[in-house]
Parts: sequence; structure tokens; C-alpha cells
Amino acid sequence: MFAVVPNPVPARMKGLNRAEICDVNFQEFVRGWSGRADAKPADDEAILDGSALDARGFRELFESQLISRHLDLMARVLRVQNKVFYTIGSSGHEGNAMVARLTRHTDPAFLHYRSGGFMAERFRKLPGMDPVMDSALSFAASKEDPASGGRHKVWGSKPLWVLPQTSTIASHLPKAFGTAVAIEQARRIGHALPVPDDSIAICSFGDASSNHATAQTAFNVAAWTAYQKLPAPVLFVCEDNGIGISVKTPDGWIARNFSQRPDLDYFFADGLDLAAGYGDVQRAVEHCRRTRRPTFLHLRTTRIMGHAGTDFEIEWRSIEELCAVEATDPLLRSAAIALQSGLMSKDDVLDLYEATRAKCFAAAEEADRRPRLESLEEVMAPLAPYTPDAVAAEAARADYADRRLEVFGGEAKLPENQPPRHLAVQINQALHDLFAKYPETLLFGEDVAQKGGVYTVTKGLQKAFGPRRVFNTLLDETVILGLAQGYANMGLLPMPEIQYLAYFHNACDQIRGEAASLQFFSNGQYRNPMVMRIASLGYQRGFGGHFHNDNSITALRDIPGLVVGCPSRGDDAVTMLRTLMALAKVDGRVCAFLEPIALYMTKDLYEAGDGGWQTAYPAPGEAMVPGEGRVYGEGNDDLVIFSFGNGVPMSLRAARAIEAKHGWKVRVVDLRWLVPLNEAFIREQAATAKRILIVDEGRRSAGVGEGIVTALVEGGLSAVPLQRVVGADTFTPLAGAAFLVIPSEEQIVAAVGRFA
Repeated sequence: MFAVVPNPVPARMKGLNRAEICDVNFQEFVRGWSGRADAKPADDEAILDGSALDARGFRELFESQLISRHLDLMARVLRVQNKVFYTIGSSGHEGNAMVARLTRHTDPAFLHYRSGGFMAERFRKLPGMDPVMDSALSFAASKEDPASGGRHKVWGSKPLWVLPQTSTIASHLPKAFGTAVAIEQARRIGHALPVPDDSIAICSFGDASSNHATAQTAFNVAAWTAYQKLPAPVLFVCEDNGIGISVKTPDGWIARNFSQRPDLDYFFADGLDLAAGYGDVQRAVEHCRRTRRPTFLHLRTTRIMGHAGTDFEIEWRSIEELCAVEATDPLLRSAAIALQSGLMSKDDVLDLYEATRAKCFAAAEEADRRPRLESLEEVMAPLAPYTPDAVAAEAARADYADRRLEVFGGEAKLPENQPPRHLAVQINQALHDLFAKYPETLLFGEDVAQKGGVYTVTKGLQKAFGPRRVFNTLLDETVILGLAQGYANMGLLPMPEIQYLAYFHNACDQIRGEAASLQFFSNGQYRNPMVMRIASLGYQRGFGGHFHNDNSITALRDIPGLVVGCPSRGDDAVTMLRTLMALAKVDGRVCAFLEPIALYMTKDLYEAGDGGWQTAYPAPGEAMVPGEGRVYGEGNDDLVIFSFGNGVPMSLRAARAIEAKHGWKVRVVDLRWLVPLNEAFIREQAATAKRILIVDEGRRSAGVGEGIVTALVEGGLSAVPLQRVVGADTFTPLAGAAFLVIPSEEQIVAAVGRFA
């Protein structure tokens, strides 16, 4: 089938790099082809006997393959001239163009980085688009790159429904699955989809990445869903080239691992042979679209020219092995098909090859002349959009459903007409309100439906709004956050619940690497609006250990673009939730809402029965500015205490003891918003302080307290005497020992004695 480069490499090829050898291989193969050509087929005739691919389709697929190949060759040549900044190529994977041809441009696609062929072919779906120039702009990191605006080399296109991501470790598979589920679920709640109702979600990845825990999570939840006969039209495309950088995949592993999985429908196609593979790809795509079941397409590929430009394969692979790999080059097979079928002559093939090369290099040279990002402001522009007036108006908007009857059952039962209540009740009431305000909102997670959550915070929500909007998931935080991204992709407003803060760390990359990065990598064209609720922090009595008393939010604090709020009392929780939902709705922001577990049921502040920590419900129309804190004891300057969450009522109780013991007038500042910290507000509150105390239940290292100190020092307030009361750098133990490692009221009072 294929011509093999003589072994050893001929003398004329000595000193050439692998890209140049592959280039020469193709040309010599075409010139040396000596087979007998058939009569030229008509456009609508099979390219070869028995093939499902017609001549017109083959010609266009071959053109797409050549575009992909010459983009790779161009990148290798121009990288050394600093005109191109990315050399992970698609050579050997050009058969993925078949998947693009057989799907629609409205099928959301989450692509492997070796998807040059797919992209070149999908560009045919809409007239007037140029895959060569668009790709060249991306390779050149030009700010005119229509995918990312020069922020990264990613395959992406808003009009072609290719959502940009780096896709290096299959971390995009959960959100692809989530998008497939969202396509089906949106229709069932009457939400208008941005794509046709029978769309499918496509995600491609390598054989090595299929072993990653995140990928296995996606395969498992897809099968879990299909087992219950729930639709999940996701097409998993495993592009099997047999190697991950330098680690070989055992022969037959992908077929063995996936061909017999129940509820994951397996298809194999030869991605190295367009004529032979096309029908099998077609069957997989049609099966996924018709049955709405998760489908696994095992696409045979190879890897030509190494993992990237810096991968000198000759250092770790033998010449014989490299020659054998290069002999399986799918472009050699496509050239043979073109010649054997009579569709093209040798000159036709070589002319097309050189014309494609010229077009790719000309586009690259032009892209090099286009402007690049030159300022930090330009780089960060799409990361964290914020339109204050629009967010404020949306948070305060109250023109939604008749909540009196539809949600709460009458005027007298409206939450603002009830007596003051504790945090858990007020969050629950706020969720009911927000579900009435936003019919596109979904809430999901572990135990949130009939049970109403571990702490009853979502109690009654499923009964009020139905199981299509409030539902349980399997026990997998990666899946929960993948679903959230999928729903957001389809225009819904997800509110995923993570049962405990420690559980978030199991799935952190779904926010850090995927959700929070999408606006950045798509230059603001795509977004993942969501409000992630997390039962958080310490001080649970009689229950706990590390996984239920996790006081570390460090993993959240350094995620670019994320908004993190943490209330300490019920009325703040209500207005903060309204603001977070407005941020998600208006600006597409990814938000986290940390709910202090120990304060859920807290009613009293100073003495038992005083009801001092119960609050009235803010009526619709009342909202909060992001970053706005709450101040207790305005004007008291002897000591200013900065805190949040559980630390606020502790600090208030400690303040009373400090005033009684030292006569100091104490001000307590509840930050409420932890990411980003409102540094101007912190400095404003500290400006008149004689002493500053920071109460941070997080750990000493990398906690919120460090951010407060930085804000003060950088604001020129380093001369003000300052102390910190913080948690220890340790995991939280079980039972009473937990209170040895997190701050206490006694420690707050004692810290005053450290001031000179």
C-alpha cells in the first residue's frame, strides 16, 4: 500500500531534519508511482470500488489534508526565524478531516491539538472563510487571530462552533459530555438552543490521553448516563497514533480497553486511508446522531515528525523505526488513491502540493507582519469582563414571576415578610427566588434533589421547580463541573454544588484550566457563566476531619478571572447570590460562593437565645456591589479587625471582650469578597487604624490574610502595627483536635497583648 523510504536513509537525505525528509518522501513517492490508473470517476462516483467516499469528497478531503501538512511544515521552518511560535503538528492525523466532513459546523467541537485536518475541512461548511490565513495568524500569535486574539495557538472558531482549549491531558472531555447532555436537556425545559436540536458534541484526544483520570471520568459518566437510557450524544474520537510524546501505547490497548465497554458504543475507522475509513466514520457519526448515545470512534492515525519541533526523535528512536512510521504517512496513501483512481495525474498532485505550500508560507509571512499583543491590558482584556452598571441593574432587577403564589405560596409567605432567619434558610429562600428569576438556571450535585443537600440548603427546590432543573449527579466533582460548562455552552445558567470544599480539589482543573480560561483563550467569544456553590470552611462540631472542615481556599485564590464570595450572615448571602448570578448572566463570569457550614444554623451571636446572628430577608431589588464589605463599629480606630466567614462573629465576640479588658474601640470589617480582594476598601478601612488585626481561619501560608497584608504594605500602610491570627499549616484533624489548628476567640483576644 505504501512506499517505504529506503533503509538506511539515502546519502542525499543525510543532514535533513524529519520534516524535510517527510516533505521529500511525498514528492519522491508521487514521482515514482508506477501503478495503473483507472478511468477518472465522476464527482458523485466512488473514488475507489467499494468506498463510501465519492470523488468530489475525496478531492476536498485531500486538499484539507495538504493544508494541514503544509501548515506543519511551515511552522517547523519559520519557528527558527521567530515568525511562528507553535510546532505541535497534525502530521499523521490528517484523517480527522473525515470527522469534520461528516459532522456539521453546528456540532460543538472540542478538539485535540492535532486537528489541522479537521479544521481545514470544517472551514468548508461556511463560505468566505480561509483556514490557511486564520491558522497562520494563530501560529504567529497575532492579535488578529480570530480564535484567541493572539493569546495561544488553539484550534477554535466561533462561527464554526469549535470552542478553543489547549486539550493537553483530555481535560476537555467532561465539558464535551456536559455539552451533549445540555443539548438534550435544554429542550426539555423549554430553553432555546443556539444549535439545532439534533446536534451532537464532538471531542477528540490522543490514545495516551485516554488513560488520564479526567478522560476516564468522562467515559464513565457517559456510560452511567446511557445505562439509565438517558440521551448523551457525544462522539469521543480517539486518535490513536500509538505513542504519547515518547511513551508507547501497548499494541491493541485502545481496542481492548474500549471495544467491549457496555453503554459506550465502539466503532473503528482507518484514519490513514480516506477511501477505506470514510464509511466507518460515517457509521459512527450517524449512530451517535440517531441513537443519542455516547459513541467511541477509534481512529487509526500515526505521528509524523515527532511530538513537536523540539522532539528530536532520532535521539530515542531508531532509523528503522522512523522509516517504518514515515511509510504509513496518510498523505502517501491519499496520493496513491488520487493516482490510482485516475482523478489526478502526478503533475496534478505535485502542483496542488506546491500551490498549498506557497499559500501557507505566504499566509505565514503576512501574519508575521500583523500586530501582536503589546500591553498587559490587551492580554488581560477578555479574562474578567465587568460592566458595573449592567451587573448592578441585573442584580436589582425584580420584574420576574409572581413569586407570591408560584414560588412561596402567598403574600404572607414571602421571605421578606418572615421574621429574621439563619444563614441556611436565607440561602434556601434566595435559591427559590433566583430560580423564579432565571428560568434557565439549573442546580445539580450530590444529594441536592429529594434530600435537599446534606445541610437542607436546597430543600424543596426540586419539588418547586421539577427534576429537570434540580437533580442529583453521580459522585464525581469533575463530572459536576464538566456538566456546568456544558450547560453554560448551551446558554443555560448552571449552579453546580460541590458538597465540601475539600472535594473541589479533586476537580480543580475543570475551573482553573477549562471554565475560567475559556473567555481568555477565545478572546471573549465564548464564556462559561456559572455560580459554583461550595459548603466550606471549618468549625463544624461533632463532625469533620479534613474532608469536612477544609479551611484552605488557596486553590481558588490564584485562578485568573474567578470571583469568590463568602458571606457570614443570611442577608449578605442573599444579596451576594443575586450579584453573582448577575455577574454570570451579564458578563459570563465563573463564580464561586463559599457557604460557611458552621454558620448555616447559627442563630445567636453573644449569648444563647439572643438571635443576634439571624437576619431579615432582603426584598427583591436589594443587591450588592462586588467587592463591597460590611463594617461593624464604623469610626472605631483603636483596633481594626479584618476577617470573613466564620471569623466575623468570632471577631465581634472577641471585640466585646477586648473593649471590656482594654477599653479599645474596635472596628470589625467583613470582607465578604475574597477574590478579587478589594484592596482599595482594605486600605480605606486601615487608613485611620491605630492597630490592625487579621483573623483568617485559612492556613498561615497562602491564605487570604497574606493578600490583606500585601494590600496594606503596597498601599503605604506598613507602619501601622499589625498582627495575624491564622490557622496552622496542617490538615484538620478529627473531633476536638480540630480546634487546636484553627483560630479561636481566645487567640484573637490574646493577640492584642502582642501589640507593643
